[in-house]
Amino acid sequence: MRTTAASEVFKHRVPSEDAEVARRLKSGGAILLGKLNLHEFAMGGSSAVSYFGPVHNPWALDRTPGGSSGGPAAAVAADLCFGSLGTDTAGSIRIPAGYCSIVGLKPTYGRVSIRGVIPLSWSLDHVGPMCKTVEDTALMLDIIAGYDERDPTTADVPVSSYARALRTGTAKWRLGVAREPFFDKLDPDIAKATEDAIQVLRKLTASVEDVRLPQPPNLLPTLTAEAYAYHAQWITKTPEQYQPTTRAAIERAADVRGSVYADARRELDRMRREIKKVFAQVDFLITPTSPEPPVTIEEVRTRAVSARNTLPFDIFGIPTIDVPCGFTNAGLPIGLQISGPPFAEPAVLALAHAYEQATEWHRNRPRLGDAAQTTP
Repeated sequence: MRTTAASEVFKHRVPSEDAEVARRLKSGGAILLGKLNLHEFAMGGSSAVSYFGPVHNPWALDRTPGGSSGGPAAAVAADLCFGSLGTDTAGSIRIPAGYCSIVGLKPTYGRVSIRGVIPLSWSLDHVGPMCKTVEDTALMLDIIAGYDERDPTTADVPVSSYARALRTGTAKWRLGVAREPFFDKLDPDIAKATEDAIQVLRKLTASVEDVRLPQPPNLLPTLTAEAYAYHAQWITKTPEQYQPTTRAAIERAADVRGSVYADARRELDRMRREIKKVFAQVDFLITPTSPEPPVTIEEVRTRAVSARNTLPFDIFGIPTIDVPCGFTNAGLPIGLQISGPPFAEPAVLALAHAYEQATEWHRNRPRLGDAAQTTP
């Protein structure tokens, strides 16, 4: 499972103890099979930049599985494991979950310990489960959620039984569809699948209405400055050990001024307060996970995978889950995002489970083997 280093080259940088989430899984009886490939140091959304080479999407091996947690998503989709862990700073759980037709949950910021996980940005990093079903996701969250007194980012908030919460009724809940900018310039197949999913959800809940979310300012200085703070000692001593694009991104971050970082960090706190006001009007937010289907590994060498629809929810710090909601005409997976207020994981999981049980998308599996080399 993805808990620490991005590659063996950086083995000397791995903490001497297991990540707290791995320790909790072991204590809960999980069998840890190993670590998985990912976008180097979680600094990208394609999982194509790695010491071990690109990760391939089980649904079409010429396509990216998304990232940065591409290996975990691909492994779960290919039935190599019951579930896996991902980290999410700008969408790194939900993008690959959507691209691989699995479930991926980014919990509330502070709900799950990030201690022992190599950071990208302490202020934005989340750790969460990636599984084939919502029920499996809830079972994993039952084990890894909770306060960690050695992790200053965790919140001392009581933990519910997430698996039991799946039985919660959904009929009284109000849904908010956040169309701008999340529905702008959507791939036509994704637009149709999302509208179809909203119609399913409409039958499961009390109401559906359009809502507007606070528009986050540019908080990239927070992410890049914190990434540089972690890597500073190694990027100056052994820069050649990084992949070229990773090294360039970290070196650019050295130029972020303290005042710019401080302003961005203050705006982050403000956004996490502002988003709570939306939930006086609705109980959940619905958006497409990604505006585009998985692109080819060759394409992502020259352009980034879009995190437009996922990054805002890392900034808001609210629980957001991706669930499968269809396929493109080319047979590529499509994901739907459901978000709730802080620490509303029980309700988010319950609604996601109700949608999952009302559809058949989660029952599909990729065709594995030598024949599955290109897009179906």
